[in-house]
Amino acid sequence: MVELQFLIITVIVLALIFDFINGFHDTANAIATSVNTRALHPSHATMMAAGLNFLGAMVSTGVAKTIGGDIVSSASIVDEKVIIAALIGAITWNLLTWWFGLPSSSSHALIGGLIGAVLISVGVSGLNWSGVGKIVIALIVSPAIAFFTGIIIMNIIFRVFEKFSPHVLNDKFRKLQVISAAMIAFSNGSNDAQKSMGIITLALFSSGYIAEFEVPLYVKIMCAAAMALGTATGGWRIIKTVGGKIFKLEPPSGFAADLNSSIVVFGATLLHLPVSTTHVVSGSIMGVGTAKRVNAVHWGVAQQMVKAWGMTIPITAAIGAASFFLVKTVF
Repeated sequence: MVELQFLIITVIVLALIFDFINGFHDTANAIATSVNTRALHPSHATMMAAGLNFLGAMVSTGVAKTIGGDIVSSASIVDEKVIIAALIGAITWNLLTWWFGLPSSSSHALIGGLIGAVLISVGVSGLNWSGVGKIVIALIVSPAIAFFTGIIIMNIIFRVFEKFSPHVLNDKFRKLQVISAAMIAFSNGSNDAQKSMGIITLALFSSGYIAEFEVPLYVKIMCAAAMALGTATGGWRIIKTVGGKIFKLEPPSGFAADLNSSIVVFGATLLHLPVSTTHVVSGSIMGVGTAKRVNAVHWGVAQQMVKAWGMTIPITAAIGAASFFLVKTVF
């Protein structure tokens, strides 16, 4: 019993660390565009994003149930050691990509880590392949949807405001960016914080601490707070990549990217689908850049990002699998 309690506490601590890292890793999603166009001061943008991340995290638990219930075939076959290994894989990858300034997906990292840890501990039968497929499809399709809807929204703005002078247009949209930045911060919290909620709830349910797979209120509050605190810390390395290296944003394009991203991410939350806010925002920026001029997008940077996206699940799965042996030895 003492060992079980220690393992549960370890799961909760690691999940909250993951959530914290997710927060500062993904700060760029909510504020990079508004900071880059000088619509918001960096410190003001960060604090606003932190507060709205927390509020967004409290609105739903549908994504948490998908993460906790759709990846493994049965909660009874997943013990705390498997979940600890999965979290180690995700945290390791998040720290590496943050260090190199790559806007990688925390969602991919967590799912990859869990897949690897389950495969090495239980085997192929331990995974719910239809659930894994649904989640992976959502993760892959969402940035593509954001890319094309970004083109549409940017073209609408071009048509509606074509008679305005650039100075007037920039002034108006710089103010509107405060609203769009708030929207993406709220949407980000509504989807991303639920992933740690799902992992903690899975551990509590599989070990018998809760009778049914429902996210306890204290778990929601802890995860929302951890992510908000991470967001308040800020991930400036990634902000530079998202805010300026993909496409030179101006207030209208920054507004379009944020508005589009918030719609796609919150739409996924309503459908209980985990998506990568990082990928959605990056896809949106590529889309609004393409709408202006195809060669205005720095496709070399975009290509590097896509490669990192493709490597995330296989690498974190490998780290999660290797970590399971380490965890099994230690515990």
